[in-house]
Amino acid sequence: MKDIVTLWRPTGQAELDLVAGSGWRAWPPRLPDQPIFYPVANRWYAVKIAREWNVPAEGVGYVTRFDVDAAFLARYPVQQAGGRDVLEHWVPAEDMDEFNAHIVGSIVRETEYRAGVDGPGLPDAWREYLAGESWFRSGFLADGTSLTVFTPAETSTVDGGVLVGEDGAGRAVVLDARTGTVTLGDARHDLAAFVRLLEW
Repeated sequence: MKDIVTLWRPTGQAELDLVAGSGWRAWPPRLPDQPIFYPVANRWYAVKIAREWNVPAEGVGYVTRFDVDAAFLARYPVQQAGGRDVLEHWVPAEDMDEFNAHIVGSIVRETEYRAGVDGPGLPDAWREYLAGESWFRSGFLADGTSLTVFTPAETSTVDGGVLVGEDGAGRAVVLDARTGTVTLGDARHDLAAFVRLLEW
């Protein structure tokens, strides 16, 4: 079995649509003003770029994850692009076909972040989270749970709480405004702890 390296890539909607069009198997060719493809070596850096660059620029940012054959990737050593943990691989545009041929498995859309939205009628702390610069819309939590957080227009009232999302099994995520707790599956979290789950 090949040794693999897991990489991440922050991306916007247009690029993600092209990846989806490839069957989640390849990155699109670079545009003329994009001579280098920059996959990153750690998740936190991909999240930072998606939230701080893609979301303000496009209203949405995604973090993708994919595996590459380690022996092939060694051709593109890790580059430190800023701070100690700001690590990238620099793949020339002309190498994209060969790079894509060495992706192992599928490209996974790990998380989606959205620009802040107004949530009138929602509990104050939750409204503030959704109105922030970017918020977790959907994807995987650190424990592998798949989750979708609803926009304010998608929320509804249920048994004294607010339906604010659902997990991958279709189970409701309910915010109890009276107690400030969120029920996710069989677990109950205070709202601050729930937001920390989203911000991993």
